[in-house]
Amino acid sequence: MSQEHPAPHSASVNPEDVARFNRLGDLWWDKQGKMGILHDINPIRVTYIRDHIRRFLLNDKTALNESPEHPLAGVRIADIGCGGGILSESLAELGAQVTGIDPAPNNIAVASRHAEKMGLSIDYRNVTAEALAETGEQFDAVAALEVIEHVEGPSEFIKKLASLVKPGGLLFLATIDRTMKSYVFAILGAEYVLGWVPKGTHDHDKFIRPDELSAWVRRAGLREIDRAGMTFQPFTRSWRKSHDTDVNYLMAAKKEG
Repeated sequence: MSQEHPAPHSASVNPEDVARFNRLGDLWWDKQGKMGILHDINPIRVTYIRDHIRRFLLNDKTALNESPEHPLAGVRIADIGCGGGILSESLAELGAQVTGIDPAPNNIAVASRHAEKMGLSIDYRNVTAEALAETGEQFDAVAALEVIEHVEGPSEFIKKLASLVKPGGLLFLATIDRTMKSYVFAILGAEYVLGWVPKGTHDHDKFIRPDELSAWVRRAGLREIDRAGMTFQPFTRSWRKSHDTDVNYLMAAKKEG
């Protein structure tokens, strides 16, 4: 259930970014609108999370392409910075018990309404990652996708995320590499030429090199187990997982114990 109170604050929350995403409202679920790119890449993100949970958490030895109807049944997942609930709903449909949090109250309101409409039970909360960590709750897996490039103090933010992961659990991250290529594609292309995301969404200086992220993950007590790129195919106008991490990339890490 959503909680009706003003947007929460924390050391990691950038108020300008929260306000920007808070204004999106129902645009989160307009697949042809400003957030359409998240719908386009969502199948890649969901498959990545599902397959790593089955392999490293559930020890599922069956072929990954022979997935049962609810392969994540009973798995508790926290979706940090859930926005309008695009990822949360997909994980819930796979059987996961999802807690979605976001510091923008309108996002939680939109996510809650859409989940109810779809008949999905998702625990949405208008809180920060720090506030969730203070409860002492831990999850089998934690996902913070397209979030870390919007926070203040990303290395400390990773530590908070790590505290939310159970021993033996998994952390999933997705962000953008700090390269000239990412400036051209993720900012000039996506924001100003193609209009895939609202102008001003990204700050190139806040993009994160994969090795930087891996080092922060390691210092937080987790071990990187995989990284993969997400690249756009202009001829088919589709996205695919790849080895190219120069722009968008995913990372999976495991907490030992």
